[in-house]
Amino acid sequence: MKIWVDGDACPVVIKDILFKAAERTGVQLTLVANRPVRIPFVHCINFVQVASGLDVADHEIIRRLDAGDLVITADIPLAAKVIGKGGSALNPRGEMYSADSIKSRLSVRDFMETLRASGVDTGGPPTLNKNDRQNFANQLDKFLTRHRKRGD
Repeated sequence: MKIWVDGDACPVVIKDILFKAAERTGVQLTLVANRPVRIPFVHCINFVQVASGLDVADHEIIRRLDAGDLVITADIPLAAKVIGKGGSALNPRGEMYSADSIKSRLSVRDFMETLRASGVDTGGPPTLNKNDRQNFANQLDKFLTRHRKRGD
């Protein structure tokens, strides 16, 4: 099992949680982004830089993803592809996407896109807060614990 990170949009505080978890557990962690991302010098942490362009990092993650891998992303369409390929997806606020929840999340996302395209200011997501960071860390820990118990 590997962890893939949609590195262009991942908050620094979430990357720090991931770096500590990878170093502690030895799980392979790879950030994929179209601009350089600073990573610690730890044997299990890697960075893949892709060309600039719409969804280039997403396509690279899906290309490299194996069933059972975890992807960290707030990108709903990417999360849907991950789940469709047998992976797991966790957003930076600590929500683990599932086959059931991703359909409704895609519908809401598409509706909001329609509103924005028609000129409605829908605002952005709220700032990541302490509870979000704690939820993320807890969900990541649960996932890694399940992974270790299965011996994957």
